[in-house]
Amino acid sequence: MNKQLFTKITITTLIAIVCGIKLSAQQLSINPGPYQPTEESFSRYQYPVWFRDAKFGIWAHWGPQAVPRHGDWYARELYQEGADDYKDHLARYGHPSRLGYKDIIPLWKAEKWDPEKLMALYKKTGAKYFVSMGSHHDNFFLWNSRIHRWNAVNMGPHKDVVGIWQKAAKNNGLYFGVSEHLGASYTWFQPAHAADTAGQFKNIPYDGNDPQFQDLYHTRAAPDDREWLTTNREWMKEWYNDVKELVDSYHPDLLYSDSKLPFDEIGRSMLANFYNGNFNFKEGKPTAVYTCKEFSNGKWVQDLERGVQDSISPYPWQTDTSIGDWFYSTGQKYKTSTDILQMLVDIVSKNGNLLINIVQTPEGDLEPDILKTLDEIGKWIAVNGEGIYDTRPWTVFGEKPDMADSIKGGNFNEEKMKYTDKDIRFTSKGNTVYAFCLDVPDGDIHIRSLGKHASLNTKKIVSITMPGSEEPISWQQNDESLIIKKPVHLPDWKVLGFKIMLQ
Repeated sequence: MNKQLFTKITITTLIAIVCGIKLSAQQLSINPGPYQPTEESFSRYQYPVWFRDAKFGIWAHWGPQAVPRHGDWYARELYQEGADDYKDHLARYGHPSRLGYKDIIPLWKAEKWDPEKLMALYKKTGAKYFVSMGSHHDNFFLWNSRIHRWNAVNMGPHKDVVGIWQKAAKNNGLYFGVSEHLGASYTWFQPAHAADTAGQFKNIPYDGNDPQFQDLYHTRAAPDDREWLTTNREWMKEWYNDVKELVDSYHPDLLYSDSKLPFDEIGRSMLANFYNGNFNFKEGKPTAVYTCKEFSNGKWVQDLERGVQDSISPYPWQTDTSIGDWFYSTGQKYKTSTDILQMLVDIVSKNGNLLINIVQTPEGDLEPDILKTLDEIGKWIAVNGEGIYDTRPWTVFGEKPDMADSIKGGNFNEEKMKYTDKDIRFTSKGNTVYAFCLDVPDGDIHIRSLGKHASLNTKKIVSITMPGSEEPISWQQNDESLIIKKPVHLPDWKVLGFKIMLQ
C-alpha cells in the first residue's frame, strides 16, 4: 500500500465542528497515519499478501477458565444458579458469594507451559500464523497491562503470556495475532452481580457485588443493557483504551474481535488506530489484518465462528473454530485430523483461512491425542501444502454429491458439513489446478468440472500427479468429466490431493 502519512482533518470532522456536534471519536487518541475512523477511509484497505498466502493458523484460546476443567464460559456460568458450572464450583471451591472467579485466577499457574516447544510443533504442523488470546469475556488480561491490575503478570502465572507467545512465534517465523473478547465482557459478566433465589444462600450477593472487585466483574449494568455489546458509552471508551494498549504495546499482525466491529465510531477509531499503528511500525509496509464477525466489503476480514462459506467469497475471510471445547474440559471429544483437513481444504477453496484453537490443559501442555492429530496434519501438509499455501480459488470451489443437502454459509454450521468421497475441492496456482477428493473413493474419481465439454476450463490438461507419490496416475478426459483411476497405493490419510498441470 503506497500511501503517504497524513493528518488532515476529515470532512466528517469539519462538518461535526461546524454543526457543533461532539463526536466520541474526537475524544480518543488515535495513532496518526493514512486511516481515519470512517467507512470511506477503510474502503482503501488492501489485504496483506501474507494472510492471503498463509491459509492456516493456530490459536491459543487459553487462560484461567481452563483451571476448573469444565470448558467454556465458566467465569459466567458459575454465577448462574443451578447450572452445571455453578454446581461444580459450589462442590469444589465454595459458594460464589465468598469464593468466585477472582479465586480461580490464582490457581492458573501454567507450570507446564513451554511456548517455544509448542510453537515449533505448530510450525511443523503447518501453521503460518499464531494467535494468542489477549483477554476473554472474563476481563482477565494476558498481557502486561499498565491500566488493569487483573493481568497475567500480576496474578496467576506471573508471566506476560502475550509477549512470550509473540517472541516464540517470531523465533519460528510465524506471523502473530491477538484476540480480544472484551466488547462483550460488560454484559456477559452481569450474573456475578446476582444472588441465589433459594436455599441456604438465598439473597446473599455474589462476590461481583463487592466494590473492591468490580474492576474485574465491572459495575452493574443498566436494566436494559443486555445485548452482546454494551450500550454504556463509558464502557465503550474503556474498551477502546484496553484494546489500544494491547495493539500499541505488541504491534500484532492480526487482531480478532469476538463480535461485529464494536461500538460504531468508537470501534472505527479502534480500527483506524490499529491500522495506522501497524503502518507506522512496519515503516509503510503494513501487515495488519482485522477479523470480526461482520461482512467485510473489503474493509477487514470477515470471521465465521465454527462455520464456513457456501461459495467463493470475493474477499479473504476466516473460519475460527476449536479442536474441541474452547477451554479445557475433562473427557471432551476432539476433532480428528481428517475432520480438520477436510475443513481446511473446503475453506481454502472458497478464499478463506482456517484458524483453529488447540486446547491446552490448565498447566499449559497438550494431551496425547491432540499431539497425534497435529502430527497427522503435519505429515499431510508436508506433502500437500503446495496445493494449500499461496493458492487462490479456481473458477469454482468444487463439486458436491448430486443429492447433497444445501447448507447456507455462516456461523455455527460446521456440524452440518458432511464431506464424502464425491466432494471435490479446487485450488489454483498459475497453470496448476489442485483437485482434492475429501474422502477415499470406492472407485475411480469423476470430476465433471474438467470434462471436455465443461465451460470452466479452456486449457489442455498436460499431466496429473499425486504429490508425495511416485506412482503414475492413470486418467482420461471424456466429454462429461475427467476420470482419475483410483491409485493402487494410497497414503495414510483420507483427503487425497491431485496436481493437474494445464497449458
